[in-house]
Amino acid sequence: MKDINLQDKVAIVTGGGRGIGREIALVMAEYGADVVIVSRSIDELEKTSEEIKSIGRNSLPLSIDVTQSGQVDYMVEKSIDKFGKIDILINNAGQLLRAPVVPLSDVELHPPHVTRFSNERMTDEEWESVINTNLNAVFYCCRAVAPYMIKRKYGKIVNISSNNANQAFPLVTAYNASKAAVNMLTKVLALEWAESNILVNAIGPGDYNTKMTEPTWIDPDARKKHLDGIPLAREGSLREIGVLAAYLSSPATDYMTGQIIYMDGGLTAKNL
Repeated sequence: MKDINLQDKVAIVTGGGRGIGREIALVMAEYGADVVIVSRSIDELEKTSEEIKSIGRNSLPLSIDVTQSGQVDYMVEKSIDKFGKIDILINNAGQLLRAPVVPLSDVELHPPHVTRFSNERMTDEEWESVINTNLNAVFYCCRAVAPYMIKRKYGKIVNISSNNANQAFPLVTAYNASKAAVNMLTKVLALEWAESNILVNAIGPGDYNTKMTEPTWIDPDARKKHLDGIPLAREGSLREIGVLAAYLSSPATDYMTGQIIYMDGGLTAKNL
């Protein structure tokens, strides 16, 4: 489809070494984009970069901590040096922490397969780590690319949010709060930058089996409980997210901005 053609566009994908980010990067390359992939693990990035090159597109792997604004500015500078422009930004890097805010008497709420099982008060460091990765990093990346996009009067930004932004669950306080904030950031930036033709949207994935969510899927009982609660009764395919990200980055959505699209098998439909 010519309307989803990303030929010769330049995309930055954070958290691009594995999981959702890796799949988005590969699909973007399939649609014709050159891709800057960013994460802390250079080994994962180099593997993904080679896969992108095998598709026939250029790739720049950068070991960057997106929670550090100075490193984010460096990421953008290196991208401009390499490709001369930035057309697309995919903010995908994320962190999930399952833990109580304060000790709970009902230990059934946090079985051993979750991320942290200590039944202790959530620390400042734990809260700040999730907020820094899921919210502050999105802000830093958007702020860093915006001047270049404003100068060219063109840009597509896709923030990876979550169905958790709209659905309250116990033990994911920091994660849910950060993703809800990403949704509002998406809408505000969409309005702020509309005059410059920078379109800002978000994708809210539901249940996907990635390294970040692996503990949930390893436990058979937890897996069954998750699938039983999804109207489509299956986990999501990472490629589905990649194709949606490419669609939102393409000319097919040149009249769409400030929107959050949930790809969650119907979870938000039954709970909102």
